[in-house]
Amino acid sequence: MDTSSPLLSVGDLNRAIAESLTERFDAVLVSGEISNFKAYDSGHWYFSLKDEEGQIRCVMFRGRNAQLGFMPQSGDQVEVAASVSMYVPRGDVQLTIHSLRKAGLGGLYEAFLKLKEKLAKAGLFDENRKRPIPSHPKSLAIITSAQAAALKDVLTTLARRAPHIPIFIYPTLVQGPDAPAGIIHALKQANQDRLGEVILLVRGGGSIEDLWAFNDEALAHAIANSSIPVISGVGHETDFTIADFVSDLRAPTPTGAAELATPKREQLLQELRTYQEQLRQKLEQRIEREAQTLDQISLRLGHALPNPERMREQIGQWQQRLVQSAHVYFNNLKHNQAHWLRQLETLNPQRTLERGYAVILDKEKRAARKPNDIKANEDYLVRLADGEVSIQFSVIKH
Repeated sequence: MDTSSPLLSVGDLNRAIAESLTERFDAVLVSGEISNFKAYDSGHWYFSLKDEEGQIRCVMFRGRNAQLGFMPQSGDQVEVAASVSMYVPRGDVQLTIHSLRKAGLGGLYEAFLKLKEKLAKAGLFDENRKRPIPSHPKSLAIITSAQAAALKDVLTTLARRAPHIPIFIYPTLVQGPDAPAGIIHALKQANQDRLGEVILLVRGGGSIEDLWAFNDEALAHAIANSSIPVISGVGHETDFTIADFVSDLRAPTPTGAAELATPKREQLLQELRTYQEQLRQKLEQRIEREAQTLDQISLRLGHALPNPERMREQIGQWQQRLVQSAHVYFNNLKHNQAHWLRQLETLNPQRTLERGYAVILDKEKRAARKPNDIKANEDYLVRLADGEVSIQFSVIKH
């Protein structure tokens, strides 16, 4: 053993190797197939890159992979830009991935990343501008191809979860050069009609070329400007498009979009049962409060009511006074009545006639009061105490 060399610990040796690797391989481009892919709760990704001749461990930290736009899976052929390092505790050589793209995508993927960065700087992906999704939408609008299998999946899911919700379909192309304009038109029409409280923008899986219509800049702005919340469900769980980032909510699949837009029937029933129980409790509490109030009022009334015997005595006294007052009142009426009868009797014309007076009446039954009222050769009626007699005056001297 050569004792002239310094004695190193394993950790010191690994750190020296790590420093040498970092200096020697500052940045490398590597292609290979992903295997043993794992995404941890921390947000970091761990996997291996392999080909026919070997494999190497890889790590892609959360800050890097959040900008990727899709989640890789085992079996994907990818190209990575990385630095070579060593994980000192285990002595494992590894690649620290800075960027990753699917192999062979070339210009399309680069264009996707550039547009994504541009729209992110413009604020289209900001969470504070996104609209909340109603928990119980009254209606839904679906934008997709009328022939797409995704539409059937969405309708089946909605029929199972919320058959009571009306659905309005806006058919459009979802693939090819004319698809972006068609999707934008459908989106604007749905906003103009306002038939749906939530818009589901869905399409089944496919290659990056198949999904490219959803990476259109004009479509991104149309989604951002929608007054109705938009849920995107484009491709598979590992597929990401610009439409996903700008939408108010991203679903991993079209079926997932239908699930995110509607509560399950069982959930609705449970909520109704919860409301019913809350209402029952509130009613019971209200009844108990009112019953207690009624008891308090009854107690106060019990203290306020007079003695029944005393009340009966007072009523008897009031009745006696009323009878006495009525007796006096009626006696006064009788006395007054006799007085006025005597007065009327005194003024009765018949009594005057009985004292020897007579009344001369003309044919109109008018009484003569002065000599000029009597004319010659006209009939007059003289009313006496015991009868009447008709007379005629032949000579009248005044």
